[in-house]
Amino acid sequence: MKIIRFLTEKNKIIYGAYDPASFGQAHVIQGDVLGNFKVSSRSEKIKHILAPIVPANILALGLNYRRHADETKISYPEMPVLFIKATSSVIGPDEPILLPQIGPEKVDYEAELAVIIAKKVKNISVRDAVNCILGYTCANDISARDWQIEKQKKQWVRGKSFDTFCPLGPCIVTGDELGDPQNLRIRTILNDQILQDSSTGDMIFSVPEIISHLSQSMTLLPGTIILTGTPEGVGFTRQPPIFLRDGDVITIEIEKIGRLTNHVKRE
Repeated sequence: MKIIRFLTEKNKIIYGAYDPASFGQAHVIQGDVLGNFKVSSRSEKIKHILAPIVPANILALGLNYRRHADETKISYPEMPVLFIKATSSVIGPDEPILLPQIGPEKVDYEAELAVIIAKKVKNISVRDAVNCILGYTCANDISARDWQIEKQKKQWVRGKSFDTFCPLGPCIVTGDELGDPQNLRIRTILNDQILQDSSTGDMIFSVPEIISHLSQSMTLLPGTIILTGTPEGVGFTRQPPIFLRDGDVITIEIEKIGRLTNHVKRE
């Protein structure tokens, strides 16, 4: 199932089951998408698709793709490397990524598979981890590299938490429709140029391993978003580097999920 969070023509925010061939409509979901819900027979017209969830937390991994670790010349981690993004950084499809007034000049893109946690879990096993997943979506882990690496002395949170620095969407795809999360093509397209083109099969830690490991240090709440890392091809490793500029159009594309597109503007 594809689940969207959207604005109706009456400006009401609801969830719906979405079929791209449904001519701009979705079947209304009744109940709590993070609990018990059902898909009704009633449809609503879609005025605008929003970020698929308002997250309880955003937990993100660094260096979880082998070839990305290779391009940064950093050894593979022995355990998932965690940082946290501010929940206020979330935007949805077609919303602008804003380059902050205070001056990060090295703002980078990172295509990521995002996992949405549906149940409160602690110390969950790798085998049982899939049972706490609502579904998957596309994410763009926007990163101000000059703040992440230089101004904040390699403390990543602020450089990754500016407003608008976590585009999500366009939909949540449940596991029964997505299939194996370790076998998906993932791409970044900037102004029609493909800059990242890889597979989630290059992950160092699989989705169940990530969930299990993170749950050993913190309770994963319903609505938690986990960003599972980015593949090779990010902007700061290129020669010359490629950073986001006012007027750019950037798309994250993940097989079986869809395309997440945002414009870049100066704040």
